[in-house]
Amino acid sequence: MTLQVKDVMGRVAIAVTPDAGFADIVAAMKRYAVGAVTVIDAGRRPIGVVSADDLLLKETDTARHSTSMYEDDRAREEHRKAAAMTAAELMTTPALTVTPDTPVREAARLMHRHRVKQLPVVDPGSGRIAGTLHQVDALRVFTRPAAELEAEIRAVIADIGLDPASFSIGLDGGVAAIAGRVARSSQAIQLVRAVQAVEGVIDVVAGLTPDRDDIVTAPGRRP
Repeated sequence: MTLQVKDVMGRVAIAVTPDAGFADIVAAMKRYAVGAVTVIDAGRRPIGVVSADDLLLKETDTARHSTSMYEDDRAREEHRKAAAMTAAELMTTPALTVTPDTPVREAARLMHRHRVKQLPVVDPGSGRIAGTLHQVDALRVFTRPAAELEAEIRAVIADIGLDPASFSIGLDGGVAAIAGRVARSSQAIQLVRAVQAVEGVIDVVAGLTPDRDDIVTAPGRRP
């Protein structure tokens, strides 16, 4: 079972228009208790995101009215945002988005990679915002019941042509420990990759013993 964004997303689209003022953005964040809002155009399509960090620059930027030729691009951008007053001036573009059919695991990785805590969900046909995926929603994939996870892992083992009953499976906080014998080393690799792909598995600890090593190692180049 692949958990998708539509299974866990919030149906409320937390968004503002480009002309929304600083105070309006703060009010929207407080009302919905979020750390960012999506900026949408007249067609309700996301064009950027304003985060709490963007707003805090107004308080933390001590040199907003002066610039230096030695500043890097990031510093200059922070000064610009510190002086900004509307969503259009404050937002970071482009907006990172997902669709309702995006796997939750993929969305969670996107959040982690870009260090964001929420993503606008857009309709794939119109591009319009359809909801919001929060970090807490994405983390649900890692809180599946152990019995449910074990059943799916055993189903995956059967799908790749191995006997699930010949393997012991232990689960602790999303980490799957699998032990048993396989015919070939390549089967052990295939099994680990298949279990890693199961929704809710964070990591795999493999105690697999192959009867035959069929992994060919390319000879090293001579210096």
